[in-house]
Parts: sequence; C-alpha cells; structure tokens
Amino acid sequence: MGWYTTNVVPRIVNLALGSAEVATLRRRVVEGLFGEVLEVGFGSGHNLPLLPEAVKRLRAVDPDHVGRRLGAARLAASRVPVDFVGLDGQSLELPDASVDNALITFSLCTIPDASRALCEVRRVLRPGGRLHFLEHGLAPDAQVQRWQHRLEPLQRRLAGGCHLTRAVDRLVETAGFRFERLERFYGDMGPRPMAALYLGVAVAASQQMALPQAR
Repeated sequence: MGWYTTNVVPRIVNLALGSAEVATLRRRVVEGLFGEVLEVGFGSGHNLPLLPEAVKRLRAVDPDHVGRRLGAARLAASRVPVDFVGLDGQSLELPDASVDNALITFSLCTIPDASRALCEVRRVLRPGGRLHFLEHGLAPDAQVQRWQHRLEPLQRRLAGGCHLTRAVDRLVETAGFRFERLERFYGDMGPRPMAALYLGVAVAASQQMALPQAR
C-alpha cells in the first residue's frame, strides 16, 4: 500500500463514517449483539461506544494501524475489552466456533476477497451465531448501477480499493448464510452511487434449524 492509502484514506474514512446519520444506522445494526463479538474492519472504532451491554468482549480485525490510533480515545473509554486478533479478514486467526456473533460495517467493499472473508466469519461463529452487517454496494436501480460501474475505477483509486458494485446480499448468501433481516435503501450520506446501503442480520444456513424462530 502506498503512502496515500496508508495515511490519508483512514482519516477520510474516519470523518466520512463518523457522522450522526451513520451513527444512527450503526445503533440499529449492533442491536442484539451479545457475548464475544468478532468485528471485521474495526477501523477507528466508531461502533465501540454503541455496543449493547450484553457484549462482553470484542475481537477486532483490521489492517489499518492509523485507524486504530484515530480511535484511541474510543478504545480508552470503552467498557468492552478489545483484543486485536489479526490484520486480515480473509484469514482469521481464531479457532472454529469461537465467537458468539460477528459484526461488519463498511468493510466488505475494500476486502480483496470478500467471499473468502465471509466464509471465514461463518467458520468462527458458534452454532446459532449471527452476522450483523451494514455495508454499501450495488444499488437496486439500473440507472444508479450504471453510474456505479462508471465511477468504480476512480473510487478504488481514491478510497483504498473500495468497490461500489458488490452485491452484498448475494455475497452473504453465497457464503452460506440465510437472512433473518435485510434492508436495502439509500442513505443520506452522499450521492446515490456511494450511498446504496444494505443493513441486515444473517445466520449460517446449517445452524438455522437450531434457532427457535426458524422452526
């Protein structure tokens, strides 16, 4: 990674994703988390002060040391202990079935192999564990999709490899999850090509029959 990607992009992301509007969405996506939670894409820790009381420990994965420094105050003030357990969401340094839930927000767009990362998340979830996610990606409207495809090469250069055209719902399903909740909408955080959002909760398909609400 170059100097711009390493030093400038994390600061831009910290500001862009630290707004009150995004915080409202973050509060929604963390609802229901409990126990030991894996967060892929910790960034500067914007989710940390919003975690429910039922969360006892956060296992954080992120390659961005600058983001971690930007989030130092949030880390210092957190009631939830945070362990940094790796840099690469595509290869998690955790045993099978070792976390209760997983959280990913605004990170699948930049992971080179998002499908592999989601399969790793499924591997480390305990039976009945859920994936909570809030991501931007492919828009529902064809006209906006065309703009996304036009803008994606520039977006990837300026935003550290960020993709605009990943279909998050298909990625999650292909990794072996089934949705308990899925919302698609445009957020108030910029032009529609950058603000087509996915918010949801998913459980591994093989675990779904063990859940009371899935019977």
